[in-house]
Amino acid sequence: MAPTENPDFAALRRLADERWTCRQFKPDQVDRTTIEQLLALGQRTPSWCNTQPWQVVVTAGEGTDRFRKELLAHIQTSATAPDFEFPAAYEGIYRERRRACGFQLYDSLGIVKGDHEKTMRQMVRNFELFDAPHVAIVTSEADLGVYGAIDCGLWLENFLLGAQALGLGAAPQAALASYSPFIHEYFGIPDTRKVVFGVSFGYPDADHPVNGFRTARAPLDDQVTWHTS
Repeated sequence: MAPTENPDFAALRRLADERWTCRQFKPDQVDRTTIEQLLALGQRTPSWCNTQPWQVVVTAGEGTDRFRKELLAHIQTSATAPDFEFPAAYEGIYRERRRACGFQLYDSLGIVKGDHEKTMRQMVRNFELFDAPHVAIVTSEADLGVYGAIDCGLWLENFLLGAQALGLGAAPQAALASYSPFIHEYFGIPDTRKVVFGVSFGYPDADHPVNGFRTARAPLDDQVTWHTS
C-alpha cells in the first residue's frame, strides 16, 4: 500500500501543479476583500532579515483602464529601460525551453512561424494586460539590490499560488518592468525604488484558446545534484 501523502503538502503540490499563466481575462472586477486576502497572503512571505522590501501598487476599475491606455501609448514611441538588467542571452537548454513555450503560445493562437505581424501583436498584448481588470506593480528598495528582488520573487510565488487557490488567473510580467521610467512617473514611485515586475490578474477566460496550453517542467535529475559522501 502506498504511503498516505501529507494533506498540507498535497494541497500545496496540487496548487503548484495546477497553476498556469493566464493570457486572457474576463472583464469582471475582483472584489476588494478578495484582493486584500490575496495581498495578506503575500505579506507572509519570508525575506532577508524580515526586510519585506516589496511595495505593491494595485489598480482597479478606471484606474486599470487609464493605466493600460497610457502605457500602450507610451510603448509606441519609447525605448525599453528596465531598472534591472534583463537576460543577456538565452543559450542551450534555456533557449530550447524558451522556444518551446513560445511555440506553444503561438500554436494556441494559430500564429505560424514567420508571421511577424501577428507575433508582434501578441507581444503587445502584454501591455494591454491581457484585458485583465487589475494589475499589481511590485517594486523593491534600490539599496537592497538583487536580494531585495529575490525577496520580491518569493512574494510573487505566494501571490500566484494564492490566486490559484481563490479561482483567479494571474500573469507575472517582466515586460511591464521594461518600461520602468514610465511606471515610476505614472505612479509616483521614487528613484530609491526599482520596478521588479507586474502581475496582471482577475478571472480567467477559460474558453479562450490562449489559456489552453500548459508548459512542461524538467525532471528532477536535470536540476538537482546530490552529494552523499
